[in-house]
Amino acid sequence: MPRFHAASGNRGVPRLILMTAAKAARLYDRPAYPQLPLAEYVRCVSRIGHLARAYWFDLLIALLAIAAMLDVVLARGSSGVPTTTLWFCLPALAILVLPVFARRWFPFAGPAAFFLLAAGISFVDPLLIPYPESLFPMQLAVAFLLGNLRDVRRAGLGLAIVVGAAATLVYNIPGHSVEELVFIPVDFAVAWVAGLAVRARAEQAEVAESRATQAEHAVFEERVRIARELHDVVAHHVSMMGVQAGAARVVIDRDRIKAKESLTAIEVSSRQAVGELHRLLGFLRQAGDQDDLAPRPGLSQLPRLAASMSESELAVAVSIEGEERSLPPMIGVSAYRIVQEALTNTLKHAAASRAAVRVRYWPDELEVEIIDDGRGATALSGTSPGGLGLIGMRERAALHGGQLTAGPASGGGFAVRVKLPTSDGAL
Repeated sequence: MPRFHAASGNRGVPRLILMTAAKAARLYDRPAYPQLPLAEYVRCVSRIGHLARAYWFDLLIALLAIAAMLDVVLARGSSGVPTTTLWFCLPALAILVLPVFARRWFPFAGPAAFFLLAAGISFVDPLLIPYPESLFPMQLAVAFLLGNLRDVRRAGLGLAIVVGAAATLVYNIPGHSVEELVFIPVDFAVAWVAGLAVRARAEQAEVAESRATQAEHAVFEERVRIARELHDVVAHHVSMMGVQAGAARVVIDRDRIKAKESLTAIEVSSRQAVGELHRLLGFLRQAGDQDDLAPRPGLSQLPRLAASMSESELAVAVSIEGEERSLPPMIGVSAYRIVQEALTNTLKHAAASRAAVRVRYWPDELEVEIIDDGRGATALSGTSPGGLGLIGMRERAALHGGQLTAGPASGGGFAVRVKLPTSDGAL
């Protein structure tokens, strides 16, 4: 029995040790104080960093002002120190730096008030401003701020205030020399010139960035224009070839002459498509390549477009109202493409036999109207899913500040009307 009790006691000791060790481990892992989540900690540090970047100059000015006050307090009783009491010196230094903190709201008045106050204080105590060494870099920094103003006239007035205040401070110092009266204001003028140079460089960088943004926008608009051109060329000519091929297939057995005419129209349309694609893709060539491409399409080519449509059994009549005049190149291209797209939709979807294109020249705008005798409202669906169609025509009009309307015509059929401004500011 005793040996049994001894064995039982020996087995209980390791268990007690293990339980004590586990409890100690849990106590050791428990934090002594609540810990912030990692995201909250990162957010707090980021907020502190943002405040430090935004207000580092204000913090620097505050530290320099405190150093100036301590310098005045600790130097009491020495020679060459301010002669007025601390009851004047400390509030005067505090009031002196307050306008600098207001520079965000008053970029000119704040720094200018700093120098004017400094000059005024020098008449009461000539040594209060020159004595603290920490005020000298502060004055240079404030002169830099006046030179950094965007308004050139205010910056020039700031230079006069800086030089005048510096000369007044030196002049009021007892026993000043001519060299000090000349070179100390020059130091502040140099700080002002540094601010002016930094501002000029910043403006140049802004202009360069603005030009880069405008260039990117122009490239984007050019890509959109090329995409529309590709769509219009492919949709028009492929639709023409499809219609002519269908007509040739129908009449090839009984009327070879008409079939031959349809095949000829397909050939002409395909050649025109290749020529226009060649011209369009030529815009993407490198500078310096020879340009042997055909001119851009314009309203002068509307009769040719109408003739090609007539070969597809869609009679197109073109009429011009008003006095013809030269148009901005992009206005002419867009008007031609809108007419081309409208007629292509009529040919594909409206089942029309006639269409009229009316071009009206108004004093400040160009009006183009395309009316057919087809199915009317059903032509609104004259684009395949994902195609441009009417959307592309509206975008072309909006690109030049114009308006496009499309809907059933009053006498039947479908009408597309577009108005494009032709003033000097038009594209």
